[in-house]
Amino acid sequence: MSLWDRLRQGLARSRSGWVSQLKKAVAGGRGRIDEELLLELEESLLEADVGLDGAEAILDALREAAAKERPSTADEVLSLIRRLMTDQLSEHRRELHQPPEPPGVILLLGVNGSGKTTTAAKLAAQLGGRGKVILGACDTFRAAASDQLAEWGHRIGVDVVRQEPGSDPAAVAFDTVQAARARGMAWAILDTAGRLQTRTNLMKELEKIHRVVERALGRPADERLLVLDATVGQNGLSQARLFHETVPLTGLVVTKMDGTARGGILWAITRELGLPVKWIGVGEGLEDLQPFDPQAFVDALFAGDGSREVP
Repeated sequence: MSLWDRLRQGLARSRSGWVSQLKKAVAGGRGRIDEELLLELEESLLEADVGLDGAEAILDALREAAAKERPSTADEVLSLIRRLMTDQLSEHRRELHQPPEPPGVILLLGVNGSGKTTTAAKLAAQLGGRGKVILGACDTFRAAASDQLAEWGHRIGVDVVRQEPGSDPAAVAFDTVQAARARGMAWAILDTAGRLQTRTNLMKELEKIHRVVERALGRPADERLLVLDATVGQNGLSQARLFHETVPLTGLVVTKMDGTARGGILWAITRELGLPVKWIGVGEGLEDLQPFDPQAFVDALFAGDGSREVP
């Protein structure tokens, strides 16, 4: 199965949900962009978890563009909406930040259950696997998390730095960076905890890991990525705010896109926090974590069949 087919299949729920509703509204408008159509579009966007601000931004851009381009058919209106939605997801740099010298360090953050550990393994495989990447099991509070990462490491042939349960997570982070440097690795990927006894304790622990990595590298971690479960909807926005306040994020990995009929949270977060989506997960396989391409994403959402449609 091609990457395009995986993406299209993974977005099936969103496509048959709010996107289908949006398409029907546009078809019913027969090329008109009036307040009745805008209200229906707003309802569809809110249903998708785009959020009020995000929906208003898309609709304001639609009004402005329509006044200039004067679309006269439903297809032209839909094409205009698709273009504006793509533009809003394309405003921020999505490429992986290349370190000034190896190793590059990717710090993964997020709540338990978001898919951090599997994302760490999938990223390791994509970045070269054996001999190129080392993994750090910095969630020392749950033995299962360390064991899971070790199992993934074995599966993809990547070494994992780990310590006994209850060890200092920052010490694991430091050891991982040092091991990556000593072994000539291109990347070190650090899997962190997502839940401690209190939220305050968790954030303090993450701050400490961030500081220790910066001391070990002589610079902040090259990527500080929030792994966000798409199925949590607007709750993801509050998660993103909290983690961003604690460790300045460089981007997002949005997982489980195949498990939601919404998916609009991407627009909400990129608009409010100015953060790019760098990868999305559309399934369980290694190939189902894909670098985020806004054009391909919107095309897949609006596709009517198995072919790649050009708006």
